[in-house]
Amino acid sequence: MEVNVLVAISVAGTLSGILFSYVGYRNGVKKESTDTGKNSGTLISDVGYIKAGVDDLKRKQETSEERHFALAERVKGVEESAKSAHKRIDNLEGRD
Repeated sequence: MEVNVLVAISVAGTLSGILFSYVGYRNGVKKESTDTGKNSGTLISDVGYIKAGVDDLKRKQETSEERHFALAERVKGVEESAKSAHKRIDNLEGRD
């Protein structure tokens, strides 16, 4: 009878070891999948923030370019006006 009890305990221990190993494996796989999903989500979120930042910089650059072109046009007008003023001054002073 003692042998039967020992065999039953051994079989129960072996089966419980197999069961706990399988449960541990499944939990590890599930945790790994969850961690992978979190990492992927974080990367996608970070890429989204970077894209938004780049878009913002592009808008600012376009605005700066528009202001630069407007100032260039104004400088061109001032240069033409100064050239005309110099010609008039030269004519008044009698220089050609």
